[in-house]
Amino acid sequence: MTTALSVSAAADRIAEVTRNTAETRITARINLDGSGKAQLATGIGFFDHMLDQIARHGLIDLDIHCEGDLHIDGHHTVEDVGITLGQAFAVAVGDKRGIRRYGHAYVPLDEALSRVVVDFSGRPGLHMEVPFTAGMVGGFDTQLTFEFFQGFVNHAGVTLHIDNLKGVNAHHQAETVFKAFARALRAALERDPRIAGVIPSTKGSL
Repeated sequence: MTTALSVSAAADRIAEVTRNTAETRITARINLDGSGKAQLATGIGFFDHMLDQIARHGLIDLDIHCEGDLHIDGHHTVEDVGITLGQAFAVAVGDKRGIRRYGHAYVPLDEALSRVVVDFSGRPGLHMEVPFTAGMVGGFDTQLTFEFFQGFVNHAGVTLHIDNLKGVNAHHQAETVFKAFARALRAALERDPRIAGVIPSTKGSL
């Protein structure tokens, strides 16, 4: 397998990453200080719907285009989008001066309730407990939710805890997870005027 990667930071907290392999060809553009606009084309409708939650509820402008080997299944597409998005976040957030660093959110949707906690720690770690009640939602394999977030944390360098506390409908379970993730990101990435220009760590770097 061959991999080609290009990364560019176009402006403050804006990044574009292109990642090409034998399995997927992906371009991801993000603006962490956006208004929640999204242009999404991964070939998996429900996955696009979940990525839209990240944009809309995180107030992150998100443009992702992926051409993947969907004739096999969705695994490479979902995982590699997570990897590429994580790389874009790592570039856009920079040295993390002035951000709040930590964020958490609880989000309900009817009978479902999820909690997500994030730390822009520089240390990748995923702890996820989501007992999906169905294997598929539309054309999306719910097992791939873990693969998306694993790819993201490994390349964004964040610690992420995801717990679905209640849920019967798998669509609702997934949607509360992605919405809570978005809200947690929004809180963690917000600039804190009380620590402007300061890296939020006693180590002096993250």
